Amino acid sequence: MKHKNTLNFKTSFLAFALLGTLCIPKATMAQVPATQVQSIPKVIGRVVGSDHKPLSGVTVSIKEDKQNITTTNRVGEFILSPQKQDETLAISAIGYKTQEIKLSKDTKLPLIIKLEETTDQIEEVVVTGYGNRSKESFTGSSSTFTKEELLRVGNKNVLQSLQNLDPSFVLMENLSMGSNPNMLPDIQLRGQTGLDDIRGEYSGNPNEPLFILDGFEANLQKIFDLDMNRIASVTILRDAAAKAIYGAKAANGVLIIETIVPPQGSMRVSYNANFNLEAPDLTSYSLANAREKLQIEKNAGRYTSAQPVTQQFHNEQYNAILANIEKGVDTYWLSQPLRVGLGNKHTLMLEGGTQELRYGLDFTYNNVTGVMKGSNRENMGGSINLSYRSGKFNFRNILNVTFNKSNNSPYGSFSEYTALNPYYSPYDEYGNIAKLLGTYATGTGTNSNTTNYFNPLYNAQLNTKNFSRYNEITENFYAEWQTTRELRLTARLGFTFNGDNTENFLPGDHTSFALMTGENFFNRGSYYIGDGRSTSLSSDLFANYSKQFGKHQILLNGGLNIAAFQNQSHGMSAQGFLSNRADFITFAKQYAANGVPSGSESLKREIGIVSFGNYSYDNKYLADLSYRTNASSVFGADNRWGNFWSLGLGWNIHHEEFLKNNKIINQWKLRGSVGSTGSQNFNPYQAMATYSFFSQSTYDNISGAYLQALANENLKWQEKLDYNLGTDLKLFNRLNARFDYYISHTNNLLTDLTLPPSTGFFSFKENLGQVQNIGYEGSLNYMLYSNPQKQSYFSIFTAFSSNKNKLLKISDALKQTNKDQDAEGLDTDNPIFLPKIRYEEGQSTSAIWAVPSRGIDPSTGREVFVKKDGSQTYTWSADDQIAVGVTDPKLRGNFGFNMEYKGWGLSTSFRYTIGEDYYNSTLITRVENVNIAHNVDTRVLYDTWLEPGNQAFFKRITTSPTKTNPTSRFLQKKSDLTLASVNAYYDFKWKNISKYYLKNLKVGVFVSEAFVLSTVRNERGTDYPFARTFSFTLQTAF
Repeated sequence: MKHKNTLNFKTSFLAFALLGTLCIPKATMAQVPATQVQSIPKVIGRVVGSDHKPLSGVTVSIKEDKQNITTTNRVGEFILSPQKQDETLAISAIGYKTQEIKLSKDTKLPLIIKLEETTDQIEEVVVTGYGNRSKESFTGSSSTFTKEELLRVGNKNVLQSLQNLDPSFVLMENLSMGSNPNMLPDIQLRGQTGLDDIRGEYSGNPNEPLFILDGFEANLQKIFDLDMNRIASVTILRDAAAKAIYGAKAANGVLIIETIVPPQGSMRVSYNANFNLEAPDLTSYSLANAREKLQIEKNAGRYTSAQPVTQQFHNEQYNAILANIEKGVDTYWLSQPLRVGLGNKHTLMLEGGTQELRYGLDFTYNNVTGVMKGSNRENMGGSINLSYRSGKFNFRNILNVTFNKSNNSPYGSFSEYTALNPYYSPYDEYGNIAKLLGTYATGTGTNSNTTNYFNPLYNAQLNTKNFSRYNEITENFYAEWQTTRELRLTARLGFTFNGDNTENFLPGDHTSFALMTGENFFNRGSYYIGDGRSTSLSSDLFANYSKQFGKHQILLNGGLNIAAFQNQSHGMSAQGFLSNRADFITFAKQYAANGVPSGSESLKREIGIVSFGNYSYDNKYLADLSYRTNASSVFGADNRWGNFWSLGLGWNIHHEEFLKNNKIINQWKLRGSVGSTGSQNFNPYQAMATYSFFSQSTYDNISGAYLQALANENLKWQEKLDYNLGTDLKLFNRLNARFDYYISHTNNLLTDLTLPPSTGFFSFKENLGQVQNIGYEGSLNYMLYSNPQKQSYFSIFTAFSSNKNKLLKISDALKQTNKDQDAEGLDTDNPIFLPKIRYEEGQSTSAIWAVPSRGIDPSTGREVFVKKDGSQTYTWSADDQIAVGVTDPKLRGNFGFNMEYKGWGLSTSFRYTIGEDYYNSTLITRVENVNIAHNVDTRVLYDTWLEPGNQAFFKRITTSPTKTNPTSRFLQKKSDLTLASVNAYYDFKWKNISKYYLKNLKVGVFVSEAFVLSTVRNERGTDYPFARTFSFTLQTAF
């Protein structure tokens, strides 16, 4: 009892003392020397999500004091002690909008803070694949695009959208395959850094960037087929400071793709659908109609002969065709194999979970229907994404399964139809599809030559096969241990299996075998079947340490990764399928002539040790340093290891005192970097001595082996040294700008070294080359209008890129290749029509080589060439070839705008190229060197030389194709403008849709590749047409 009274007395005394202190006048207090008393108590609060459930791991800090920081616990609670009364509380977490709360004496505690989900935080960090880096302290050159930005400019695939956003990321235009849904693109990032194989003895694409999907390496096919609705962000790493952590494979740049992490909360069901319409674009074609084509043939002398009997025969052929024309036969063959493709895409996602366990399931179906009848690419797949957190441990597992089938058109190549003469009808007199359209004979005697015109539509009726498919399973596991506040350990393990097969069957009745008679009659029909499988296994272990000491902040990372890749493939060709219904390979008569089963295998192993760090002083002065050492079985035994490094420096000028309160410049960073990276997109066995067995001969009943490829134990990594200077600027909180200037040198270039014929080999791989790339790139984004209350805005954007390259050093094998190609040009039976790739020191790898031309001599109709000594001649010589142009444009770019007003939105994206040197092959193949037996461009009628005195651009057209070697006459300046995408939509967020049990609803229409304006008139899509895509989109969530 006594103890209780004593306790009450002490408590009362302390309370009265505290009250008395608070009541003392300020003047009196000012006279008493004392330490400063904290003006407000500790701030306590709780952070929850939109579903009012607690969020752990949320960063809570004092904006004015970056050292005063904490994170929420398992139930979302935090405690923080501000030093001043008017400081600002900042609450941030990846996947949620950052909030700021101004503290004052009226602040009511405890705080209940509700965070809204968003993807905008991606703009504040740089995703490197080994973790997220603060964008403000990062010195590398990179660009990050969110899911919303990608979908705004394209809904086909992520690669197409990136091309519409970043001009340095180039999908090389394929004028042959056009919009073929089964054709994977060739990609370049910051120009061409390596050379393609010359002799064809080795394989690989030395210019393709590295793809990283959720922390693991992925191939181009996987990224091409990736569902865009699964993507959270894509980051492009360009310079050494950004990409050197990937060392041996980063020379061509790195694409980091992160998929969506399931949010916590009650189950959320999302459904996205695209209904696509693909319409063929034939605007680049201008072929002759039936009457024009017959006139062109007559002008060329096809129906003229000095022999009366032959002339009479020609007259009969001419009149028979003319009679068809008079009956109204004028077949537009280009439309025969085409259709308007109707495709659809559906994605269903289920997400949710607790703070401890989150889950995400998605199911995808995508059918891309091409404009060639019967062609499509069909994908089905799904993934399971699980995340489990327990105390300091976090586990994540992603299982993804994909099934793909790609069908090529049974109607054959589009070029077969562009070659057909319009005066032939595809049907016979009974209305059936004809197999033989018609014939043309040069005469009536035994020396007469006959041309048969077969109908490719006939083949589409047959039971042909031409498809490929693959099944892929990917299993990725992640474990993370936050040992202390500063130290985090992560481990990852990934496994991928891919199995594929291909079949191509043509029955004996196919027109390809129509002329096979005699002994070959029973060999009609062909079948190719192939299959393959590949596996990859990779794992890594990393430690991440971050610490702030006053104004000093450091970030250290280090780790180890190992990987193995294995591939196998098999195939065989057979012939002899006389029945159209015998569509299984066992019905074959035999293997293809001189054929045997084929196959290949490869095994590649690699190991890497990685370390990188970042230092920041007062968030003003920045430094990034990385070092990686790699070993790979791809290279010689004496040069397995390669060392790669980078150094980046940066200066945040906007944090300097003279700009601290500046209302114009919100951000201004200067940065520069230097470093080396490697490239190994080459044959795994290129450095090894490889052997093969004799399959058709033995000695003493023993099969012998022979050397197939020579070893090079000194073969080492192809290395790229990058220099980059750049700046990032933000003005008025409205204008964002980025600019980079770079120089890169690819050293130890892998090329072919010529060997003496006595060795039995043309060449072997050696490090004997050097390529230089110089360029600049930049982007501007300006918010013209913004009204968050009405959720309305209008912004414009533009981006540009320019790159030039040249060969500084080449091998003797490349010089020999040039000589071989020159010799081919002198072959009158097989002349070179189009410029060949030549490699000369000091010239671009994209140079166009041709002989300068003065044009067509009006008096003779022959072309006048300019020799290297300046004299003129009628004779074309390979020795007179010079670099007349470069195919790389002087400038590439994008521009467009984005706007929204009360739910109504409109976005556009344009692409352009300026100043490209273009060798117009259409003028060669369709006009001057045209085979008059097939259809031609209408320009044949108007600008060809006919008689002395004619001023003409083209030579005379005769019954035999003209033989024109590469000449500057067909070099043109090409600039293009493409309306890449138009996206119009309405978001029902302004409507009360919750009564329909909907959380959001958005509908829209999309147009892709709406038009192309060009200064050059050429045929586009010669084997598969280009197309315009129209889409209806639906996005909803329950």
